[in-house]
Amino acid sequence: MKVLLDECLPRKLKREVDADVVKTVPEAGWAGTKNGALLRVAEQEFDILLTNDQNLEHQQNLKNFDLAFVVLVAGTNDIADLKPLMPAANEAMKKVSVGEIIYIGTQKS
Repeated sequence: MKVLLDECLPRKLKREVDADVVKTVPEAGWAGTKNGALLRVAEQEFDILLTNDQNLEHQQNLKNFDLAFVVLVAGTNDIADLKPLMPAANEAMKKVSVGEIIYIGTQKS
């Protein structure tokens, strides 16, 4: 399993991801690449995008990409708030299918 850690997440979160390959967007050389363009390049090398962008599915038709998506939903983007979500995120990444999005945490109402 190859996971791309979105630029909006702290890079230290990489240590919490249980996957064969984990890279941050900057490590992949795509810093500053926006939404659709990022997904197009990511689908060439990765299986899953791990992000906290809760609007992603409203901005892009995720079924058009050869990627699966796991979205962390926390009060802040702080590692302390995100780290407790990682056991569930790691389990979700084992099960998520291409074009599917799974939210981990409490969604905004």
